[in-house]
Amino acid sequence: MFKTIVLATDLSSASNALVDCVIGIKTLGVKKVFLTYAMGIRHLDDIKYIIGPKVEPFLLEQKKKLTVQGLDVDIELAPGIPAEEIRRVAEEKDASLIVIGSHGESMAEHTLFRFGRTVSEVLHSFTRPLLLVRTRIVKKGLETCVEASCSSYLENILYSTDFSDTAQRAFDYVERMVENGCKKVTIIHVQDKTKIDQHLSHKLEEFNKIDTERIEMLKERLEKKGASSVQMKIPYGNPTTEILNEVATGNYSLIVMGSQGRGYIHEIFLGSVSHNIAMYAGASVLLIPAIR
Repeated sequence: MFKTIVLATDLSSASNALVDCVIGIKTLGVKKVFLTYAMGIRHLDDIKYIIGPKVEPFLLEQKKKLTVQGLDVDIELAPGIPAEEIRRVAEEKDASLIVIGSHGESMAEHTLFRFGRTVSEVLHSFTRPLLLVRTRIVKKGLETCVEASCSSYLENILYSTDFSDTAQRAFDYVERMVENGCKKVTIIHVQDKTKIDQHLSHKLEEFNKIDTERIEMLKERLEKKGASSVQMKIPYGNPTTEILNEVATGNYSLIVMGSQGRGYIHEIFLGSVSHNIAMYAGASVLLIPAIR
């Protein structure tokens, strides 16, 4: 499914936690990893010869950990701005997935610095599937540590759809995950209260009927691929709120959704649902970009 990936590292504790446990990533079919570190300098090429040797031992240690877990790893040491270099390496290596780690506490308090400049910039400009791996901060005695989930992403998937073309692209990936062994999937479509209440509230029952039929067709497709438990949910409310509520109670291993579906231009200015889920959800998120 995702044989070749770019795994972005900043040598932080979150990156180390991600490298320590890539079981979830391997269940997505990953074989080749380009471990990418960007130094964040522009027009100062000589500096890379100073910084490079200082970070190389840490990158080699991360490479060793990934190799021990059965992955073929190359190191990409890039001089430029992280988000730009991540995209460049992904294009040059024809990677099928970009992987970035981020811990939930910083995501829940979204400012430029707490959220992470690199993650924020990549979220606003990615053109290939993006996996945002959620890690968490834990206390071990007096020590504060960062941990990543070591479970399979195929255990229990939440797929969110607005029935757009981009959402359909995301569903294609869900189908492939089911083919690769996922048995439990929940399909959620939120009837957007802010759009319906103003002029269309009298049609809510009709909308529910139409969308239930749509989801039933998706369910049937997943069951034919081998899924044994497919749930359907059509809540009414704010899409971000309803999806986050479902994530908080569903024990999901992965959220899959399209990014920038219907209303793309509108989302640029007001913030898309997918971007909000990436910021606030307590589970890892796989975002599939729109074709542009």
